This record gives sequence, structure tokens and C-alpha cells, in this order.
Amino acid sequence: MAAYPYTPVTGKLKALLAKVRSTGTPSKLTAAHLKTLGFTSSNDPSMIGVLKFIGLVDGSGIPTPLWSEYRGQSHKRVLARAISQGYSDLFAVYPDANARSTADLTHVFSTSSTGGEQVVKQTVTTFKTLVEEADFGGPGAIPETVLPTGPLHTPPASTAPQLPAPATASPAVHIDIQIHISPESTSDQIDKIFESMAKHLYGSRSGR
Repeated sequence: MAAYPYTPVTGKLKALLAKVRSTGTPSKLTAAHLKTLGFTSSNDPSMIGVLKFIGLVDGSGIPTPLWSEYRGQSHKRVLARAISQGYSDLFAVYPDANARSTADLTHVFSTSSTGGEQVVKQTVTTFKTLVEEADFGGPGAIPETVLPTGPLHTPPASTAPQLPAPATASPAVHIDIQIHISPESTSDQIDKIFESMAKHLYGSRSGR
């Protein structure tokens, strides 16, 4: 398991991260460069080891591409990714390590530290300070999804065209009557047939 970094000046760690975003990128992050940023304490260089651990600078202190990414608008998400990568062993134990209690973190860090209780405490505080400056995608961190538009996407149900309401009128009834008359029938017989039809059809309607 990795030997986790710590700094006894965790209160300055947030200020240093802010300087990374607001000042120019140095050719190399050194104790001398920290002094130009106002970090003049003898313990301040310990923060360089923290930035190395999460990949903002390489082993020689030279800023990495991650440093440049962190200077952008999505710096909190970039920092969360850097923390997850640097503390990968911790996240292998606790996938939600960023939300774990001090007791849980103390137990993990103490198994990899050769220092005493104070060192473990500072290791925990260092990690929690980094987490406070990062965005791991908690509630409200992800913006509401905007539905794409285009020929391959259908509109939301609320905007789909509404079908007209079904008609309430009674349906019309249409009746076809077929009459088969023998070619041998006389004209009188044919007249009688139509008179009978008229009697039954129109007579029944007038009697309603």
C-alpha cells in the first residue's frame, strides 16, 4: 500500500491550490518558487510532496498536463480525478473514501504509515483538505440533463403533438338493399314489389 503524503500546514494547502489557478505556471515547483507566492515557512515545502502525489507535478516538481487542466473552470472535477488516481489504494478499500469518516481513514492510513499518531492525524487532515476543494459528483454537482435535438431524437412527451379528442356524435348507419327480380316478372308484379318495400320502409319510420 502507498505511503500517503502529509503536510503539517494543511491550513495553507487550499491557498496554494488557489495560487496554482491564479498565478503563472512555473517551470518547476520549488521551495524558492513557493516563497515568491508568500509561502515562506520552513514547513511549506511539504505541500510540494502532496501535489506530486496527486499528479499536479511530476517527481522532479515540473508541472504536468494535469496542472494546466486544474487551472480551468472544471478545476474541482479535475482535482477529484487527481485525488482518485493518487489515492487509488485508498479508493480500492473504500470507493467512497472522499465521504468516509475520520475513523475509517485513520485505520487505513495507519496501516501504511511508519510515523506516530500525529503523523497519521496530519495524513488524514491532508486528504480531507484536498477533498474539500474537489467535486466528486455529489448531489447538485451534475447539471440537469438537456435533451438533444435533431432527427434522431424524439421530443419529450410533454411537447409531442396531441391527438384530437374522439368525436362524441353517434356513428352514421348506411344500409344497402339488393333486390333480385325475375326477368319473367310483369310490370304489375314489379310495381307491387316496390309498393310493398315503400310500405315497410317508409311506413315504419313515420310510425316511430
